[in-house]
Amino acid sequence: MPILKIENDGSHDVAEGQRLVRAIESCGVDIGHRCGGKARCTTCRVRFIEGEPEVMTRAEYEKLKERELLGEVRLSCQIVVKGPMTVEPLMRVRDMGWDDPGPEPAVTVEPEAAWFPKEELLEQESKEQ
Repeated sequence: MPILKIENDGSHDVAEGQRLVRAIESCGVDIGHRCGGKARCTTCRVRFIEGEPEVMTRAEYEKLKERELLGEVRLSCQIVVKGPMTVEPLMRVRDMGWDDPGPEPAVTVEPEAAWFPKEELLEQESKEQ
């Protein structure tokens, strides 16, 4: 089982293949996911300290680009735990004043479960411009 280190919340064994947003919640951290884990809201954003995946879904890429967050944060709803990671959740229910984190994210990544190397997505965009 991979180790998930959460800044200010310790280290936890989590299931490999689990969505990161669900793994963080399973560790008792009240991370936001206001859109239900569909890469629409960015409330599940995390900053990686270690173990950032080199791939991302097109949905994550597009949303981070739209919000001008590309290269700064990642969306935990679009990441699958495949090894040790150290993250800092940036939007917690208690800090944001929400009543709840949002709808429960599905077990599998939505809306698009195809991952691309980050560099490939950047190259495609520059060719389209």
